[in-house]
Amino acid sequence: MTEMIETDVLVSGGGVAGLTAAAAFGAAGFTVICVDPAPPVTEMQAEGSDLRSTAFLQPSRDFLIRAGLWDRLEPFASALQIMRIVDAGGEEPEARSSHDFNASDISDLPFGWNLPNWLLRREMVAHLAQMPNVDFRPGTGTAGLLTREREALVSLSDGTRVRARLVIAADGRNSPVRDAVGIPVKTTRYGQKALAFAVTHEVPHGNVSTEIHRSGGPFTLVPLPDHRGSPCSAVVWMERGPEVARLASLPVPAFEDEMTARSAGLLGPLSLITRRTVWPIISQVADRMEAERVALVAEAAHVVPPIGAQGLNMSLGDMRALLDLAEAAPGDIGSRKMLTSYHKSRHGEVRARVAGIDALNRASMVSLQGLRDMRMRALRAFYSVKPVRTTLMRAGLGTGRAG
Repeated sequence: MTEMIETDVLVSGGGVAGLTAAAAFGAAGFTVICVDPAPPVTEMQAEGSDLRSTAFLQPSRDFLIRAGLWDRLEPFASALQIMRIVDAGGEEPEARSSHDFNASDISDLPFGWNLPNWLLRREMVAHLAQMPNVDFRPGTGTAGLLTREREALVSLSDGTRVRARLVIAADGRNSPVRDAVGIPVKTTRYGQKALAFAVTHEVPHGNVSTEIHRSGGPFTLVPLPDHRGSPCSAVVWMERGPEVARLASLPVPAFEDEMTARSAGLLGPLSLITRRTVWPIISQVADRMEAERVALVAEAAHVVPPIGAQGLNMSLGDMRALLDLAEAAPGDIGSRKMLTSYHKSRHGEVRARVAGIDALNRASMVSLQGLRDMRMRALRAFYSVKPVRTTLMRAGLGTGRAG
């Protein structure tokens, strides 16, 4: 008969969110098993590597400190001191207005710190290997789930059976665990995709994250550490699907010409240093964030377009709320009471943020010149009133106060 392994927490999913959850609950003293069917790709140039980057906003950095991860990540992070929004929606793709949101207006710290996703996986996996109460099992997935009032019984793809008090579904937008417990989702499709890649450029980024709006979606340059002595940025370029397909198939010199033009030349000529990866753009919200002995976090619970660095920061907000409840009553981890409290604490905020990002994305997509002019005037109006500007910045960080 197959041996039954017991653990406090089983994390299904070994992406950045799942690895963070495993580290955080492990650091809090819980026993954790983390599984993912695909081994993590931890080198930038390897096939299948995630070339997106993650900007950890201030509350997320605090959570990474709590999880014991930040000391390991900080040497590779680029600070984001200024968020610059540029409108290039005129007849020509040139900057016609630019507004800087400076973290110093609300805090002594930067807005956040940016790291490449493939590097996050590398460092997080190495950290988990040093935690005696965390067992990371790459190449092993969740094959079956049976929940009871007092426990969850999980079958893994290698035949192992696990008895867990809490299952954390961090297994992505097509979450098998969410499907297994029958939680529906509402999905909004925009007809957009995103190109994600990294570039070097002549003009230093100066720790400024730049979001350039024209039509089809924003073109965002996010600071990274220098690459072989040259300033470097991660790029997310959102466009309608057919345009992304055309761009992805261009020869590199032609692609570099187009992305330099789309960047309004703000950092000089851009040079591609990685593959181009393509990601679908959707919004998605689960009807509930909990079921019997199961908590949904990250993209299993919510998906948003990559605007304003909200995606993974919302995910770490999920984990912070869940861990707070678990530490407040460790003997009650995974109980109906705990998970009901978790859902109530997160679902309303998640739905509001998804709705807000949906509205921003639709505004960024507009192609008619008159609507692009209205967008520029609206941004100018928001920016010109300092109390409104600082309120927007605090809302973006997920904090209600400075510091």
